[in-house]
Amino acid sequence: MKLFEQKDKLMTEGSIGKKIILFAIPIFIGQLFQQLYNTVDSLIVGNLIGSGALAAVSSTGTLIFLVVGFFFGFSMGAGIVIAREIGAQDREKVSKAVHTAVSMGLFFSAVITALGVIFSPFMLRLMGTPEDVLPDAVLYLRIYFSGCSGLIMYNTFVGILQASGDSRHPLMYLITSSMINVVLDIVFIAVFKMGVDGAALATVISQFISMLLSLRKLLKTDEMIKIELRKIRFHSSTLKEIIRFGLPTALQGSIIDISNILIQSYVNSFGKDAMAGVGAYSKLEGFAFLPVIAFSMAMSTYISQNLGAKRKDRVKKGMRFGLLSTMLSIEIIGVLVFILAPYLIKAFNSDPEVISFGMQRARVTALFYFLLGFSNVTSAIMRGLGKPTAPMVTMLVCWCAVRVIVFMTIGRVYHVFALTCWIYPITWAMSSAVYLVLFKIYKKQNLY
Repeated sequence: MKLFEQKDKLMTEGSIGKKIILFAIPIFIGQLFQQLYNTVDSLIVGNLIGSGALAAVSSTGTLIFLVVGFFFGFSMGAGIVIAREIGAQDREKVSKAVHTAVSMGLFFSAVITALGVIFSPFMLRLMGTPEDVLPDAVLYLRIYFSGCSGLIMYNTFVGILQASGDSRHPLMYLITSSMINVVLDIVFIAVFKMGVDGAALATVISQFISMLLSLRKLLKTDEMIKIELRKIRFHSSTLKEIIRFGLPTALQGSIIDISNILIQSYVNSFGKDAMAGVGAYSKLEGFAFLPVIAFSMAMSTYISQNLGAKRKDRVKKGMRFGLLSTMLSIEIIGVLVFILAPYLIKAFNSDPEVISFGMQRARVTALFYFLLGFSNVTSAIMRGLGKPTAPMVTMLVCWCAVRVIVFMTIGRVYHVFALTCWIYPITWAMSSAVYLVLFKIYKKQNLY
């Protein structure tokens, strides 16, 4: 029996709640497996190699998200364009959008690989990475970026599948790659006694496997999203649309990641125990963020398809359902993180100082997760509505400018770890307030 069979993948007809949930569940499970293998990666590194290695791997996360995340914005823009054309049932435009997206993925693969390998040491030093952590961090990053084309093309192919309403096959591929990653982690680190290079190699290999599986599906499908190698090229009109939606999203992600790099640099100033503790907490927050990712992707596809089919009546009802579902689910997880934080962080490293730093972050931020969920899903909704610039500007001001100003002023006067904790819920609240105002404006403009 097929898992989460989606007989009718179009989201323009049928029960709104059911369509969104059936699309979101496989994404949630897939992201859960991805987060699990990322967590296993940290557990193995932290327990078998040590807190220094855990700090090295953890400190690279924000830089990876910055470089690779810039492309993800364009990938999301391509997904919106593809979903709209699918909703309009325009086969020719769907094909052009699909092959332009693949061309864009190949281009970014080459650029990001080169930049990542060359500039890793420079960026890590710029972040204030301690010298005792730097060699392992550089090694991990260079191996990761050498194979990042697997991740980039996987996200390109998965974005195409999800734009068509198919979230089941990406789930299957992600589960497969996650299991392979865990096995390779154990083999490389526990058996072959490799260091952080083993963890990086395991990640790269598993990403390439998931990429090949998703490519095979798109080559063999009979649907509008079929990839034909001879058709892979840029189509100027489609590329302009992808850039219109994708560039603001890419800049938004990069803006957030730049501010996170600043915060990571501030965390680094408290030493490797703080780095390891925050890194461990970040894994927990990654689990909490899973409903947000699932509903954000579901809402973006749902709204794009329905606007393409000119079904505004379904858009408003879907927005309400998606927002309420996201905020409720992530807040429940936040309460659990708040209560269980000491035990969960201890699983990564039993050093009391590491646990203390991780707990400080958890106890401040966890109960405010509903604000994080609201801001991110609202951002996805606005992209689906054809307003990608609004969330970019909102995040530029609230999640970047405010954070930078705080750390460049208050942070220099008061060198306290609590500042790295409270900055998150404060800026989440600010962006949520702005989005509420924007919703009212868009309603008056009859966008939904």
